[in-house]
Amino acid sequence: MAAAVMALALLVTACGGGGSPTSTTTSGGTTTGTTTAATCSLRSRQDWAAAQLREWYLFPETLPASLDPTPYATVGDYVDALTATARGQGRDRYFTYLTSIADENAFYASGATAAFGIRLQTDTAARRVFVADAYEGAPALAAGIDRGAEILAIGTDQASLQSVDSILAAGGSAGLSNAFGPANAGVTRSLQIRDGAGTRTLTIAKADFSIQPISPRFGTRIINDGGQKIGYINLRSFITPADPALRTAFASFRAQGVTQVIFDVRYNGGGLVSIAELIGDLLGDNRLASDVFSFTSFRPEKSANNATRLFRPQAESIRPMRIAFIGTSGTASASELVINAFTPYLGAAAALIGANTYGKPVGQVALDRAECDDRLRVIAFATQNAARQGNYFSGLASTVGATCRADDALAQPMGDPAEASTATALDFLAGRPCTPISTDAKALSLAASPAVRTLLMPDKPSAMQREVPGSF
Repeated sequence: MAAAVMALALLVTACGGGGSPTSTTTSGGTTTGTTTAATCSLRSRQDWAAAQLREWYLFPETLPASLDPTPYATVGDYVDALTATARGQGRDRYFTYLTSIADENAFYASGATAAFGIRLQTDTAARRVFVADAYEGAPALAAGIDRGAEILAIGTDQASLQSVDSILAAGGSAGLSNAFGPANAGVTRSLQIRDGAGTRTLTIAKADFSIQPISPRFGTRIINDGGQKIGYINLRSFITPADPALRTAFASFRAQGVTQVIFDVRYNGGGLVSIAELIGDLLGDNRLASDVFSFTSFRPEKSANNATRLFRPQAESIRPMRIAFIGTSGTASASELVINAFTPYLGAAAALIGANTYGKPVGQVALDRAECDDRLRVIAFATQNAARQGNYFSGLASTVGATCRADDALAQPMGDPAEASTATALDFLAGRPCTPISTDAKALSLAASPAVRTLLMPDKPSAMQREVPGSF
């Protein structure tokens, strides 16, 4: 297969028509090959998926020499069985999966989805669920549900309300995800919520809307901290509409002489590598033309696809002296790519604020079988920064120049100087002391701890839920 521009993470879109070349995409580029005409029977689709894995998978030595697909009821189950060894080694934590071409293209192009429009965190130990974010233009925010609200009960109507405590006790996170219903416009649920306005029950229906990657309410601002202008930006997802929004934000930062930045990706599960590269460029006005943003490396048989991405300063670029990246265990993929890229250049002047990140230093290609609407996302390449640092499967806390532990406080909006993570980021930028993320937190994903709120994920996430984790 001939290669075009390469990139990383949870990724891009391109598709072929029936019988036309199949797209192979890696969040920012495409390679093309030819598919053969075939039916879309389960066995045919399973055989096709296995063939793609054997050609592209970054860890081919972990694939079974042969595996009969007959016992597996879906293509996804068969793919999970084929990649089980790498998953057991912590190198492919369900990063390889089957999805819909149409659904993924729609999400990456515009953020389109059908949902209530809220991002949920669960406290597994206490059996509670909270709203961490609410999306503009979506039903939940229009109904008055916003960050900090606790959902106490869920039902198909008010007469069938079940407490979140009982749902989690009976079915765990999967039961809670199922209680919100399928991701189809018109699906209705009654929710009992508690927030600053008290306790009430609302009935809302899922609707089609587009997630704005940067919130018009809190996504970007200038914070005055003791006379120092701090640029704050919160990015929900690395999708195409983020490009103009990021350029507008950085143009404002540049016009106001901002040299210190808080980049908030605390829930950002990744997305298009092209957007990650743009962020590097917008933060890289003081980078040389020869400075490396990232190295991308495939398995030896696919080394013709290897690439080196250099910084390319833009008209809106700034020259940050210090950057505070806010992250959590929900920060992954393209978000980690950006953070890792600045470690060799800023050292201890770039810090991870909050908690350890997820740990995804690898990226997928997208292999399309258009006649079946099948897109197989296959882990096919690894990324490194200019110092050849990668392999951060346990998260970035042990590799960045500095860390500061902070809570994710739901009582205040993100970006509010009084919100715990934002306040700690300001402390770091001002040179005030902070508590480093502990050695234990560096070694372990905080998602493994039942005492920590984690983003709610269904067993079979949609394209939107993979890239904007916790969304319902």
